[in-house]
Amino acid sequence: MASSNEVKKLSKNCMLQGVTFFQISLTFITVLTTFFFICTARYPSTKIIVLQQTPLPLTNFSSSSCTTSTSIDLINANLMVSSSSPTPTSDEELRRSAKNKGKMKKGWGERRRRSSNDKYHCDLFDGRWVEDGETMPLYEAGSCPFVEEAFNCFKNGRPDLNYTRLRWQPKACSMPRLEGRNLLEILRGKRLAFVGDSLNRNMWESLVCILRNSLKNKNGVYDITGKNEFRNENFYAYRFTEYNCTIEFFRAPFLVQEWEIWSSDGTRKETLRLDIMGKTSSFYKTADVIIFNTAHWWTHEKTSKGEDFYQEGDYVHRKLSADDAYHKALTTWGRWLDEHIDSNRTTVFFRGYSWSHFRGGQWNSGGSCDGETLPILDDKHLAKYPNLLNILELVMSKIKTPVLYLNITRMTDYRKEAHPSMYRVPETKRRVVKSQDCSHWCLPGVPDAWNELMYAMLLKRLRR
Repeated sequence: MASSNEVKKLSKNCMLQGVTFFQISLTFITVLTTFFFICTARYPSTKIIVLQQTPLPLTNFSSSSCTTSTSIDLINANLMVSSSSPTPTSDEELRRSAKNKGKMKKGWGERRRRSSNDKYHCDLFDGRWVEDGETMPLYEAGSCPFVEEAFNCFKNGRPDLNYTRLRWQPKACSMPRLEGRNLLEILRGKRLAFVGDSLNRNMWESLVCILRNSLKNKNGVYDITGKNEFRNENFYAYRFTEYNCTIEFFRAPFLVQEWEIWSSDGTRKETLRLDIMGKTSSFYKTADVIIFNTAHWWTHEKTSKGEDFYQEGDYVHRKLSADDAYHKALTTWGRWLDEHIDSNRTTVFFRGYSWSHFRGGQWNSGGSCDGETLPILDDKHLAKYPNLLNILELVMSKIKTPVLYLNITRMTDYRKEAHPSMYRVPETKRRVVKSQDCSHWCLPGVPDAWNELMYAMLLKRLRR
């Protein structure tokens, strides 16, 4: 056993060695830090390499307890449950965000605050269109047999293809590419339904084409419109047999019920029941994913200028503005969601307003958009935030059912060159059909990006 003096000597030596090691370490750190700052000053443009994310495992999203087996820092899709994007994190940001959209919006209410450690927060809808000829389009122009003539600009003779090669790029993050087979696996044995007007049909056809293009056996996709349980004049669907899933479209341009009443002169008069959901709601309420929209039909031309057209119960409004009627209809939609949708089973999206780009008139008064080959490049040429979206966001702030908001309004405003315009029909028909389409979109094209956003938000929901 060591003596007391030996222990003291040993302790002293250890202390001296510790001090010496500390001094050496401090000197090394000082030299290393100095070298780093010299290099940084000399080479300020050194690139940072970011490792690619691990793919998301395939998951059944209808379960209320969805988890993944791998920890993944997936992009935040800025999912505003019954709200809009972006998410302000302070009153000042709230005011600034509203100012950017043209005016302070009513009904924003209390926003879900972004946690201070949410470093992967990203607004998917704040971004730019970038040229990407390597990964775009998601399917070749003219290759998908399910694109209807009105959207098939390539087959109708449009000479340029630049509109097919632009990809939506959020400013703060990378958006996952829509992997068709991965989405089909997620949808195995399930139903995804689009409900709304012909702009949602545009998006529906886009998704069917993207999914079909991912398959080796493309003969396994069948049109089941009008078959058996889907027999309805306002219903269209394709079944992917390998995955036993259906991608459906229900035509419901107002979402609420188009109606008829007897007028005083004994004739039948069309009205719109603002207090009742459309008849097809009983068919799509059991779908696993529902993507709603309604916007373009709320105009004077489509609603008899609001005179003796809008109905609640037995009462027909002598005159009602489109904004007030839209608010009433969306309130009916929100109430229906809360009464009929099980959010543990069904994921609900609402796709926002898609801009039109008519010059010199509207669709029925000589408006046109042909000759455009580039998107809008300067933000000062973008339109103001439409009031219909203020109403939509007010209604969504009061709905209990979670709604994922596809706020595609701004991103579509850039794309004035991507409409069918005169290429809505083949050249042989243009002498007869002279009106241009500056509301819908060529396929492949802008709606493909909507589906990519939907896919990203669906992955975000899976991660939860």
